[in-house]
Amino acid sequence: MKKTLNIIKTVLVWLIIAIAVFMMIFTIISVRNFDRNDRDIFGFKMFIVQTDSMKKTHFDAGDLIFVKQVDPTTLKEGDVITYTSLNEHNYGETVTHRIRSKTIDAEGNYGFITYGTTTGVDDETVVTFPYISGKYVGKIPNAGHFFNFLKTPQGYIICIFVPFMLLIIYQGINCIKLFRRYKKEQTAEIEAERQKIEAERAESQRVLEELQALKAQLEAGNAPAADKPLDEAAEPAEAPAEAPAQETPAATETASEDNSNGTAE
Repeated sequence: MKKTLNIIKTVLVWLIIAIAVFMMIFTIISVRNFDRNDRDIFGFKMFIVQTDSMKKTHFDAGDLIFVKQVDPTTLKEGDVITYTSLNEHNYGETVTHRIRSKTIDAEGNYGFITYGTTTGVDDETVVTFPYISGKYVGKIPNAGHFFNFLKTPQGYIICIFVPFMLLIIYQGINCIKLFRRYKKEQTAEIEAERQKIEAERAESQRVLEELQALKAQLEAGNAPAADKPLDEAAEPAEAPAEAPAQETPAATETASEDNSNGTAE
């Protein structure tokens, strides 16, 4: 169970990392490339639809559309093109409308008459070739709303700052756990070393006590053997003390002579 939880936790962490990185990359891309006629990625330009002028047939406001650079001479009726508007009410803005027909403007330049499919009303001015950015090729529904939200402070905080802060907090917690584990293992190693030293000291003390006991036993065993020769050597020394009790022939003879002399007197 613990292993499964660890796997789930790891997957969630990497998912948050991927989302955070994805958000950051696409925020940078959206700021640098979206709604820019002078920027493209692999030949495609991206625009966020601002109105519902093409809602009836192609895309809604808030969709992210892709426009591919093409040769204007290859365009035909029914194609949807993106161009820079020369109309009075939206002069200079980027517009994506459908081609109704080919035409020539007052100056003799080739161009197209365009219109929004929602209203069906033709645009005011002819779209000539130099103002065409490309041909509409696809969309991501509602992605424009998301990228517009990313550009706001709230979007940045929620989609980028918060995930990275969660990762930082998570890594901080992991660092604290690793530090505590390291300290615990270090304390355990120190305690094990201390116990080992104490065990060795106790073993040395036991061996010393055994040696002392053995020495005492050896000294106790040697003491009677040392006393016995001393007793045997002491017994012959008492013999001269008994000698005066025995009379030698010379002494007997001397005594007899003394007695004789005394009698003579």
